[in-house]
Amino acid sequence: MMESAQELQLQTRGVEEDRKPNTNQLLGHASKHYRWWIRVSLYTLFLLSGQSAATLLGRLYYDQGGNSKWMATFVQSAGFPILIPLLFFFSPLPPNSTTTTTTTSAIKPPPIYTLLLLYLFFGVLLTGDNLMYSYGLLYLPVSTYSLLCATQLAFNALFSYLLNSQKFTALILNSLVLLTISATLLAVHSDSDSDTNTAKAKYVTGFLCTLGASATYSLYLSLIQLSFQKIIRRETFRTVLDMQIYPSLVATCGCVVGLFASGEWKGLSREMTEYQKGKVSYLMTLIWTAITWQISSIGLLGLIFEVSSLFSNVISTLALPIVPILAVVFFHDKMDGVKVIAMVLAVWGFVSYIYQHYLDDSKSKLATRGHATSGADIEIC
Repeated sequence: MMESAQELQLQTRGVEEDRKPNTNQLLGHASKHYRWWIRVSLYTLFLLSGQSAATLLGRLYYDQGGNSKWMATFVQSAGFPILIPLLFFFSPLPPNSTTTTTTTSAIKPPPIYTLLLLYLFFGVLLTGDNLMYSYGLLYLPVSTYSLLCATQLAFNALFSYLLNSQKFTALILNSLVLLTISATLLAVHSDSDSDTNTAKAKYVTGFLCTLGASATYSLYLSLIQLSFQKIIRRETFRTVLDMQIYPSLVATCGCVVGLFASGEWKGLSREMTEYQKGKVSYLMTLIWTAITWQISSIGLLGLIFEVSSLFSNVISTLALPIVPILAVVFFHDKMDGVKVIAMVLAVWGFVSYIYQHYLDDSKSKLATRGHATSGADIEIC
C-alpha cells in the first residue's frame, strides 16, 4: 500500500509538472497579446499625429505664399534621414544559440537585387502618387479634394480583397461606411476654401490627379502588405524601417530631378522672400512638414505590418475629422454642428473596426486556451 501511494503521488507530481508548460504558454501568449496592442496603439498615435500635423503645415505652406508643386512633393519624402539612426539601433543581432540559428536559417532573406528592385519600384510609385496629390491640392477646392481623398477606403477595400485576401464582416463594412460618410460630410460642408476662379482645364487635371492618387495610394498600401507576406517574410521593426527609408530615398531623388527639370527651382528664392511669415518660417514649415510626414509613414507602415493595409487606411481616414478640430485651435476656424457630427461618425466607425479586431483576438485566445486545456486533459488521462 505504501509503494502504491508513493507511485500515485509521483504520478500526480508528474501531471502537475506537465501542466506547467501549458500555463507558461498561456502567459507567454497573453504577454505577446498586450505587447501587440501597445505597438498598434503607438503606430496609431504616430499616424494620426503625424498626418494631422503634416496636413496643417501643408495648408500653411500654400496659404502663406508657397506654390511649388515639386517642393510640396519633395517634403513628403525628404525627411527620411531622421530615421537612419534607428537602423543601427534595430540592426539584427548575431545568433547566440542553436535555436536562434535554426530559426534564422528557416526564413532566408530575399536576395539583394530583389530588395533593390522592390525599393526602386515603391520609390517611383511614391513619387508619382505624391506629385498627383500636390497637383490636386493646388488645382482643386479643399472640399472637392477631401471628398476625392475619402475614396481611398473604397479603392483599398478592393485591392485588399484582390491582393491580400481581406475578409469583410458586418462591423468592418459598418466602419468603412461611417468613415466615408464622415469624410464626405466634411468635404461637402467645407466650402470656405473653394476657388471659383479655377480654370476648367486645371480643375479637370486636379480632379483626375486626386482620384488617381487615391487609387495609387491604396494600391501602394496593399502591395507593401503583400511584400511583407510573400517576399520579405521577416517580422521585425527593421523591415518596416527599410521599407520606409529606401523607397523614400528613391522618391526624394526623383523629386530633385523633377524640381530641376521643371525649372521650379529658379523661383524658390523668390518664393522664400515673398513668403508672408518670413524666410525662417518658410524653412521651418518645410522642415517640420518633412519630419511629420516621416512620423506618419512609420505609423502607417507599422499598422500594415501588424494588422493590414485596410486597417491602416481606416486609421488614416480617421485623421480627416481630426484636422478641422486642430484647425479651430491653430487657424481659428469655426466649429459647427456638421463637423461635430462628422467627428462622432468617425469615432463610431473607428470603434467599430477596433471591436471587430477585439472579437477576432478573443476567438484566437479561446482557441489557444482550449488547445492547452485539451492537452492537459490528455496527459491526465
